[in-house]
Amino acid sequence: MEGETRVPCMNGGMGDKSYAKNSSLQNGQLKTIMPLLEQAAADFSYNHFPDCLTIADLGCSSGSNALTPISNIMQIIYSRRREIGKSTPEFNVFLNDLPENDFNTVFESLPEFQEKMRKQNGPDFGPLYIGGVPGSFYERLFASKSLHFVHSSSSLHWLSQVPPELQSNSLVNKGKIFISKTTPSEVIDAYFRQFKRDFASFLRSRSIEVAPGGRMVLTFKCRRTADPTPDECCMLWDYLAQAIQDLVAEGLIEEEKLDTYNAPYFEAYVEDIRALIEEDGGFTVDRLEVKAMPWDGGSGLDRAKLSIVMSKGIRAVQENMFERHFGHQVIDRLFQRFREIIATDTKEVDHCSVVLSLIRKY
Repeated sequence: MEGETRVPCMNGGMGDKSYAKNSSLQNGQLKTIMPLLEQAAADFSYNHFPDCLTIADLGCSSGSNALTPISNIMQIIYSRRREIGKSTPEFNVFLNDLPENDFNTVFESLPEFQEKMRKQNGPDFGPLYIGGVPGSFYERLFASKSLHFVHSSSSLHWLSQVPPELQSNSLVNKGKIFISKTTPSEVIDAYFRQFKRDFASFLRSRSIEVAPGGRMVLTFKCRRTADPTPDECCMLWDYLAQAIQDLVAEGLIEEEKLDTYNAPYFEAYVEDIRALIEEDGGFTVDRLEVKAMPWDGGSGLDRAKLSIVMSKGIRAVQENMFERHFGHQVIDRLFQRFREIIATDTKEVDHCSVVLSLIRKY
């Protein structure tokens, strides 16, 4: 796709600043959607009996979260097939993310993962084949009608690019890096248009790749209200913008750098998401739920400790984009200030996500 390719690439490896070590919020979200994911897998297994079952995880990243949903899908389908006296399938699994993703960390864990699956399910499980597919899920990635089950979590709120109007500076969201209470309506509209283009492209690509009757379970951040500027969506971005503004005041970042940074991110209103699926026409909505996680992700941590966890988690996701735009020399100070802002404020908001279970139409 044309346009600026400022898109997130999580911090790789297993170090203190890595996504693998700082994705507790995403892992908590994954746990809340497991019942729906497992129900979709069970429903599929009662009605479809391919000899080789092909599963894709889109936006897999590099932490332990990459393999958890895949493991649950395979276990459910394997056990259900045995219960109804059907032969168990071979499993063909594709892990997808952008080419810059740290696939090596995921691949290094595969021998242990495959051994774990055999121990949990017995010697008849498998065979299991796993491969990586680098590329944008907003484009075609797989052969026509080749996928039986698609999973994606914490990914589709990231856009393929910053809206073109913001890249060209024909629109400016002054002093902010994302939608806020002070954001001009034209900027909000540009973000929504970009989301609609991206989500339509995602659905169009998957409608070609998923076999009739195949399933998709998607989880991503959303809004519960038509208002595009609720604190649930904007507060953490406002904290980040405030941290950057403070570095501007300290002379560490130029104001022009702040005004030209825009996050490739959007939390869509849940009813707009439903309408876009219906407009595409390739999938039936089996289930649509909105999950709200508490501010602390259920951790029970006090504000000071939570500010450290949140700062590390957001740094693991955002650092590469910030470093490319603002320079590596300010990153430590930026996230130190971000942590201080979180720790001193008292406001709390929920983290809201939509969970979609979709069926490919025949």
